[in-house]
Amino acid sequence: MKRPFLLLVTMLIASRLLFGQDQAKYNELIGEAFNLYENQEYLKSGQTYHEAFIALGNKGMINDRYNAACSWALAHRPDSAFVQLFKIAKNGNYTNLAHITNDTDLNSLHPDPRWHEVITIITANKEKAEVNLDKPLAAALEAIHVEDQKYRLQSDEIEQKYGMQSPEMTALWTLISEKDSINLIKVTEILDTRGWLGADVVGQQGNQALFLVIQHSDIATQEKYLPMMREAAKQGKASPSSLALLEDRVLLRQGKRQIYGSQVALDTETGKYYLSPLEDPDNVDLRREQVGLGNLADYVSNWDIIWDVEEYKLQLPKLEEMQKARQ
Repeated sequence: MKRPFLLLVTMLIASRLLFGQDQAKYNELIGEAFNLYENQEYLKSGQTYHEAFIALGNKGMINDRYNAACSWALAHRPDSAFVQLFKIAKNGNYTNLAHITNDTDLNSLHPDPRWHEVITIITANKEKAEVNLDKPLAAALEAIHVEDQKYRLQSDEIEQKYGMQSPEMTALWTLISEKDSINLIKVTEILDTRGWLGADVVGQQGNQALFLVIQHSDIATQEKYLPMMREAAKQGKASPSSLALLEDRVLLRQGKRQIYGSQVALDTETGKYYLSPLEDPDNVDLRREQVGLGNLADYVSNWDIIWDVEEYKLQLPKLEEMQKARQ
C-alpha cells in the first residue's frame, strides 16, 4: 500500500490533482476507501475504490489504482487486484519496481502466473525510463530507498499486533534509526560531491531517496540541506510537494508553525492524531495547491481528523503547547 505516512505521502497527495464535476465525489470515495483499508475492511475498501473509479468515468490515478489492488489482494480477490495492476503497468507506465516487489500487501498474488507478467511489464517500463541514467548511482540510491521504506512499511502491522509501546515496536524503530544513520552517510556524500541530482540523472526512486533520507534526519542536517533542496526545486530537480514536507518539518523543529499542513502528531494521552501548529489556517489550501498538494481536509482524514478551520484556530494555542512538550 502507498500510505499517506512517511515519505510516500507526497506521491499519494500529488495524485489527487484531478479536475471535473465528479472530482469531489472521487476524492470522497478515495478517502473512504483508504479508511476502510486502515480498518482492515479490505473487501469494502476494494469495492469503494471501484465506486470511485466509476464516479470519474472509469478513470483513476495511478496510486489510487495501486492502493485498490492492495485492498483486493488482501480481500483474496486476485482477479480484481490484477485488473488494477495491469492498468497501472500497461496504461500508467508504472516504474516503481522496488516498492511493488517489497509490498507485503501483494504477497498473496506472487504465486499467480499473472504476477510475473505484471513485474515483466514494470521492469520494461523502468528500463525504458532509465535508459539515460547514471545507472550505478541510480541503483545505489534505489537500494537506499528500499532500505528507508521497507522497515517503516512494517510499522502499522506491528503496532496493530503488539501496540505502539511494545518491545517489538521499540526494536523496529531502533533498527530503523540504525539504517537511517547508514543511509545518511551515503546520501550526504552524494549531495556534498554532486549536489541534488534530478530524476533525469538518478531516476524517480533515486531522486526521492535523497529527499527521504534528509526528511528522516536530524534537524541540523535538515537545516544544512534545505537551501540546496529549495534551489533544486526551482531547477526542476526536486519535487515542490516534497520540499513542502521538509519545510514544514524544519519549521516545527525550530519551534515555529508549519506552512503547508503536512505534519500530523499523535496525542499520547488521547491516542488521537492532530494537525501540528499551522500558520494562517484560512489560506492553507491555496498554499498547498501552489506546490501540488491536495486539499487539507482530504489529507488529514487519513488520520481520522475532521478539518474545521474555525475550531482549529480556537485549539491552536493548546496545540502549540503540546508541540513544545514534544520537543
